[in-house]
Amino acid sequence: METKPVPYRKFVCVCTNTRPEGRAACADPGRDGGAAKAGLKGQVRVTRSGCLGLREHGPNLLVYPEGEWRSGVKPSDEPEILKGLGA
Repeated sequence: METKPVPYRKFVCVCTNTRPEGRAACADPGRDGGAAKAGLKGQVRVTRSGCLGLREHGPNLLVYPEGEWRSGVKPSDEPEILKGLGA
């Protein structure tokens, strides 16, 4: 095993859990990340996660290393989220 420094300043875990039969879930497969478009490529890693729990408050995302939790995220929140990531 090799230990290396973390290659990114921040990680964003976005719930992309899908549920059968049209049940509500956080996933929106038509979206693509805006971090690269905002000039954050190589600095911020946005990764899909399974269910983060608290789906009744979703869509949810989690930002590390801050440990910041965002619930009820909408596409219109993207500029504010990217600004908080350093865009």
